Amino acid sequence: MNYLSLDKEYKSIVEDILENKNFMKINDCRHHGITRLEHSLRVSYFSYKISKKLHLNTYEATRAGLLHDYFVNDDLSLKSQKVSAFTHPKKALENASNDYNLSDMEKDIIYSHMFPLVPTRPPKYLESWLVSFVDKGVATYEFSMSFLDKYLFRYQYVMLLFIIFLKRGV
Repeated sequence: MNYLSLDKEYKSIVEDILENKNFMKINDCRHHGITRLEHSLRVSYFSYKISKKLHLNTYEATRAGLLHDYFVNDDLSLKSQKVSAFTHPKKALENASNDYNLSDMEKDIIYSHMFPLVPTRPPKYLESWLVSFVDKGVATYEFSMSFLDKYLFRYQYVMLLFIIFLKRGV
């Protein structure tokens, strides 16, 4: 989905990040069956929408949501991916800090987004908790869709769910 064309306010918040050539290298990285850029855009956009509804700091949640996985790894081995799961918040924070003037909240969002899976300190801000929860929800969805694409007939499965919901009156 092209969130940038759907929402001008969202686009204005993240446009400078998406114009950064270093950041755009994450579009070449596979992540949860899609690109890391697609994943980061999804996390950022849903964090944007939810933070607006909750009257949180939308600007910082949106930007940090986009930057939370700002790292490039060329080694696609299983061992490297396992290590990366635990080390990437620090690397993403280093990369984002090199390219952007981050607030304390943005730094906390990026660094703590894997809590409690990565034993860092707990998030300090509600926005940090929000991005962390959104990231986990989005990752679960992406893994599920990747699994369905790989092992099931995705559209038949979706249609079956649709029929079940229709019969229940949902």
